[in-house]
Parts: sequence; C-alpha cells; structure tokens
Amino acid sequence: MTRSGTGRRARRWSIGGAAFVVALVALVLGARTGGQSTPGSADTTLRYTVSVPEPAHRWMAVELQIDGLAETPLSLRMSSASPGRYARHDFAKNIFMVEITDGGGAPLEASRVSPTRWDVAEHDGTVTFSYRIFGDRVDGTYLAVDRTHAHLNMPASLVWPAGLETRPIEIRFVPPPDQRWRVATQLFPTDDPLRFTAPNLAYLLDSPTEFSDFADRTFEVVDPSDPTHRPSFRVAVHHTGSDDDVDRYVADVERIVREMVTVFGEFPRFETGRYTFLADYLPSASGDAMEHRNSTVLSAPATLRSQGRQLLGSVSHEFFHVWNVERIRPRSLEPFDFETVNPSGELWLAEGFTNYYGALTLQRAGLASLDATLGRFGRAIETVRHGPGRQFRSAVDMSRLAVFTDAATSIDPTNWDNLFISYYTWGETLGLGLDLLLRARSVDETGQPRLSLDDYMRLLWRRFGQQGGAEPGAVERPYTMADARAALGELTDPAFAADYFDRYVEGREVIDYAPLLERAGVAVVETAPDQAWLGDPALRFERGGARIVRPVPLESPVYQAGLDQDDVVVSIDNREVSSSSRWRETVGRLLPGRSVPISYARGGELHSARITPVAHPGQRLVAIEALGRTLTPSQAAFRDAWLGSRQ
Repeated sequence: MTRSGTGRRARRWSIGGAAFVVALVALVLGARTGGQSTPGSADTTLRYTVSVPEPAHRWMAVELQIDGLAETPLSLRMSSASPGRYARHDFAKNIFMVEITDGGGAPLEASRVSPTRWDVAEHDGTVTFSYRIFGDRVDGTYLAVDRTHAHLNMPASLVWPAGLETRPIEIRFVPPPDQRWRVATQLFPTDDPLRFTAPNLAYLLDSPTEFSDFADRTFEVVDPSDPTHRPSFRVAVHHTGSDDDVDRYVADVERIVREMVTVFGEFPRFETGRYTFLADYLPSASGDAMEHRNSTVLSAPATLRSQGRQLLGSVSHEFFHVWNVERIRPRSLEPFDFETVNPSGELWLAEGFTNYYGALTLQRAGLASLDATLGRFGRAIETVRHGPGRQFRSAVDMSRLAVFTDAATSIDPTNWDNLFISYYTWGETLGLGLDLLLRARSVDETGQPRLSLDDYMRLLWRRFGQQGGAEPGAVERPYTMADARAALGELTDPAFAADYFDRYVEGREVIDYAPLLERAGVAVVETAPDQAWLGDPALRFERGGARIVRPVPLESPVYQAGLDQDDVVVSIDNREVSSSSRWRETVGRLLPGRSVPISYARGGELHSARITPVAHPGQRLVAIEALGRTLTPSQAAFRDAWLGSRQ
C-alpha cells in the first residue's frame, strides 16, 4: 500500500468523527469475530473480579461474568499484543484451571479452537469464565504477582469477549487476606476504592494497574492555556526506600511535567482528569517503561536512593508520549489490534522524536548537565553514522522491523548488529537534526531562531491530536507519513520538507550536524584521530586467543580481513592476544593504514591473513568553552533558545 494511496483514502473518509469511529470499530469487530453477529445487546454487562488469594505462589484468579448475551455463540480471546509494544507475545501460555459456567452455575462446553481462543456454542444468556494465571515479570508488558503486590498489564492478564468491544466494563479487585492493598490505575474510579470501570475494551486493555501498599503522591499543574484546567498527577511508587526518597523523586517528576507542557502549550484533557505514573523500583524488577493513554509504567532493578535521577530519563520519555503516540498517533497504530501486531513505518517519529524530547526536557528542566546531554546526542549520531544497517534500510524501514525487535523472542541467531539500527536512536538524531535545521534557517538579526521542532510538534498536535476522539481512548484523526511530510511543508515550504524526508527519513543520508551545532557553540571533535581501529569486534578471551562472539561490523578492517563470528584471533602483528589487556596493548601499537599479519583459528585449523587498521572513526560533541574557545553572544542566544528552560 503506497503512502500517497493511504493519504487519499484518509481524506475521502471525511464522514464525521463519531461515524468514522463507529465504522472503524464495526470493521475491526467483523475481522476479529470472523463476521459473526454481535453476541450482546445494550443490556449486556461485563464484570471482572480479580483476586490474589495466594500471592506467594505468583498467580491471581480472574472471573469474567457476562450477562444479557444474545442466543449466538460466544468467543473468548486472550491478547497476543500489548499497547506500546510492537511485537507479538503469547500471554495465554500462563493461563490454567479454566472453568466456564452458565447463569445457574452449570458447566458449559467450550472449544479451544486456538491457543488464545475459547468458543462457547450454547449458553443461557450468561457466561462466567474463570481461570488462574501465573505471572512473575515486573515490567511494562507482563503480569507479576508476589507477596508485595500484583502488577497488571491488562492484555497479559484478562481474557475478553469478542464482539463486545464497545460495551462498558466493571472490574473489582480483591486483595489477599489481611492485606490493605490499594489500586493505582487510569481506569475510571467509583465510590468503592477497589472497583473501577472502563468505557470500552480498548481503554481497559490500555490501563495498567498496580495493586499493592504503594507510596502515593499527587500534585497539580495549571494548564498554560487555561487557568481553570488543573489536571492532577498521581505518582504511585512500589519500592523499598524511604518517604524522603519518594519526595525527591516526585519533585523531579513534577519538574519534568512543568517543563514538557511548554512544548505544546497545553495538556490533553485526560479522560479521568488525572495522569498516573506507576513506578516499580525493586531488585526483582526488569528495566522497562511503557506509555499508555493516561498513565505510564516505569520499572527498574534499582532503588530511588541508589539510582535517583538516573531513573528520570524513562519518566521524561514516557510523559512525552502523552502527546506524541497516545494522541498524535500514526494511522498504522490506530486502532490497536490486540490479536496480532501493528507494523508501523512512523516509529522514527513516534518513538525517536520522543527519545529526543525526553533528553531535551531533562536538560531544559535542569535535571541533566550539558556534558551529559551532548554526550548522549553524540553517541546517537555515531550509532547512525557508523551503523552498517544504514547501507540497507532507511529509518522508515527500521521502524517496520519493530515487530521483530521490540522485546520479541526467538531462538535462531540474527545479524541485527549489521542489519538494524534502532528507530529510537535513528529517530532521535532525526529529531535533533530537524530541530537544528529549523532553527538555523529561521535565525533573526539577534541570533534568535523563529522556528524550531517545538513548532512542528505543536502543528502536529493541533492537526491530529488535540481534538481527541468520539470514544474514550480513541484517536479521531491519526496521521500518515504523507500527513507528516505535508505538515512540515506547511510550516516551512514543500521543498524543505521534501529534502528532509527524501534524504534523511525515507533515504539513508545522515544530516551534517557540525555546522548546525557550531551555531550553538558545540564542536564535533574526533575521539581518537591517531588511534588504530579494527572494528571493535565483540570478544571473549579464552585460552589460546580472543573468540569473536558476534557478527563483525560490515566493511570494518576485521571484516575485510575475512574474519567473523566464532573465529579465534590468536595473534596480531605477531603478538599473542590471549587477554583483554594484551589485546589493548597490541592494537594500541598499530598504525592506521599500516597492514599487519593476523592469525586466527577456525574449525580447529590455523589461518593467516593481513589486516589494515583505519583511523578511529569516533566523534563526540563538546561545548566550545571546554576547548578554550569563547562563546559568542549569538551562539549563547542560539544555545539558550535550544536548551534553555521555557518556564
């Protein structure tokens, strides 16, 4: 499907927001249920009860009761995909002890037609589907249950009825015996603190939940565009530290929120009037972060005391998703398909630009040093500039590989080191480059830029995100690649937009950052210009030499010499390399451009070749003051406009 075709079809479907959503939901329902009629009516009710009777054994019990069903077969499904993740996951594998009964409690027969589907052919209008589910991974994707909490990602936790996706839902939580666990979630609250509602299935499955005795803090921020709009922000932290640790962390989170809203000039209208940060900082947690409509999950095997501000990068990245992705949303991700994956070519913008603003906001809020920010941007540029994958794929192509790389699991080896560059990283450099390009082309006589990436993001917000959707959680006007290109052309001119997209986004060129950064008093300097470089192969030192344990970088000196994964380097320039110190010493003696002998073992046989080192290609970003140069007034003004606070 071509980009231009997608754009034309989107414009023809101008039948009104509510009608569009209804038509789209009906289309998705038909696909999911195989064309079956809707199994319910306006009186159909869906009620979940989630209980944790034995948390030490890492399972929870779920009961789904559906009343008011029509006399048609009912199909119950378990998700295989999760909002914010782009790869497929087999959540149904952890379900056990399934029981299905009718309104009188009599057992019903169900056909397990696939690993994720149970079909009930006959019932009396009421079906109760009960099961237990095991969960032992604390992150943004899975379910975790232990003595201290239940951490729910809903697609990994709840079976749901196909054909009833638009029905409102009630969910009640039952804590373990003698525990006073509370609930933190973006679900709609009720008078009962353990009972919540969701307006539809999509909102339910997009609502992660922390069920524990967590630390709880709340703050409000006045909307810059409307003094009467004061959304609240809840920070629920499940951790092992002190109240002081939480207070310091929440103060930094508030600084991020206050700084970030200045990019767009306003907050979205959160459906419940609140945004929730769900943080699990525990030794047993996995490092992860996941955005949702009105909340985010943050996890790390760390403590607030030991890591402190090192945890804020994820906070900043995920909160930017409030606008970018959750509301400024690619058409390829809307609506989200919970039973398969949504391949998207726009993740360089959706995730990559978010990566850029995550780092930029920390700098603007005074939560990161200039050296740290420049170091991060420099490493991202180097990854893209030297990434072998750029020979084969564009940033758009890399985005479409997310279905294989975003926490997907497989046992067969891949060669991603040579064939893939993260759309997070490549997109971050594209955001940085576009920001600097826009600023450089619009500088006035005082050195102040008139345009920036902030202006582009605000335009996308007004055009595609601000109006929301007819249904809670829905996006009425998702964008296409053609839309993103057209918006940039409108902000600048079509020629500039075409050049940027053709060369850097859908092409494989790298932006020339040096003259752009010079305007901000930032120099691009070589890391080690006199140092020989072989390609930095991944090595494991063992008796007899250095084993190459990953595919070597394409076209690097070690690649050109004919070596690759599983070869054991015995000597270079007639010097043995049986330890890391010996390797560094030997390579340090080499000269760029001077060919030397290399011997290596392959399959038990010794081979010889010649290898020609090159000058180390590394570069880094440095503030010119650190090089003994003087920052000019125009450079200082440009830098402040770029990196300074907007508050």
